[in-house]
Amino acid sequence: MKEFLQLAHDRYSVRKFSDRPVEKEKLEKIIEAGKAAPTAVNFQPFKLFVFENKESIEKLSQAHHFAFAKNIPAVIIVGSDSTKSWKRQFDGLDYANIDAAIVATHIMLEIHDLGLGSTWCGHFDQAKVKELFPETEGYNLIAMFPIGYIADDAEPSKMHFVCKAEEDIIKRFA
Repeated sequence: MKEFLQLAHDRYSVRKFSDRPVEKEKLEKIIEAGKAAPTAVNFQPFKLFVFENKESIEKLSQAHHFAFAKNIPAVIIVGSDSTKSWKRQFDGLDYANIDAAIVATHIMLEIHDLGLGSTWCGHFDQAKVKELFPETEGYNLIAMFPIGYIADDAEPSKMHFVCKAEEDIIKRFA
């Protein structure tokens, strides 16, 4: 197992997968990582939609450009439900999407830790997903993760290595 910071630095958005199938045990560990994520007041206002067969993934690709769809062995979509989430009493901030993003981050990092690749897809047609898969209705679908073994010739995008200057993203109070 990698040290966390090394894992966080090494992970990148994978958009090219091999034909190798993902073992059921690894998919279950990814799901378990999502379930283990902390949520506000432990309300767990999320649902994981797991796509494990070629037909459902091909159908799902109608809602996303998935140029790499032919080699994706699994996809997980993370949805949030604001009717089940905690709201901050001072200003009513709804934690549904925040909680789902934490779940999604756990999933993304577990995928990489298991030697697999993925990318956090946010650019997809949510209405089309709900039309194709009515079970997703009632959820705000915040992230879609194609999951697979990384192709030998896959590499990070140039933007992966770009980081803003510390003074642009950090304000210290000492």
